[in-house]
Amino acid sequence: VVTFPGSLDDADAARAVTIAGGEAVSLWHGDDDVKNVDAVVLPGGFSYGDYLRCGAIARFAPVMDTIIDAAHRGMPVFGICNGFQILCERKMLPGTLRKNKNLTFICDIVRIRKIQTNKLYVLPMAHGEGNYYHSNPSEVNVAYRYVYDINGSVENIAGIYNDEGNVLGIMPHPERAFKRYHHSEDGIEIVKQFMEK
Repeated sequence: VVTFPGSLDDADAARAVTIAGGEAVSLWHGDDDVKNVDAVVLPGGFSYGDYLRCGAIARFAPVMDTIIDAAHRGMPVFGICNGFQILCERKMLPGTLRKNKNLTFICDIVRIRKIQTNKLYVLPMAHGEGNYYHSNPSEVNVAYRYVYDINGSVENIAGIYNDEGNVLGIMPHPERAFKRYHHSEDGIEIVKQFMEK
């Protein structure tokens, strides 16, 4: 789990990995080593304060070069919220994430549907720039869609894969849906699916 200056969900992501049966390893944005991990999580938060655009500065972090090389060799990479924004800024995933259609920060519980299985998941979301855009969405490998238009995302896209299927970006927060008091425990399944790639 990578920590950038301004990350706030790195501890939650590490806890989710552990609860899902993995061993969480802390990675630092300024390092060029990923410590021989089997997969990488780019957590939510406000990396580098989200100055310029969300993820625009984090894409230059030294650790990202190593992550890109590892992803090219097939390592799974999971970007959640700000992590999704970073993956798009670094062109590891296509498209971009813009300001929400109503120009406000959205903090809510949403339903998303996994495209492969048609299964519904209930997850929290919290973002100001989660409006996914691609000029030709038919070219995008959609992983999840919102059940209804929540933020203006083209075709209600909530998460996407790269062409190889080992890089996943998602805007809602599965790492915040692990306990009954979270209103959902659906996040466990999503994190486990990622870890089993």
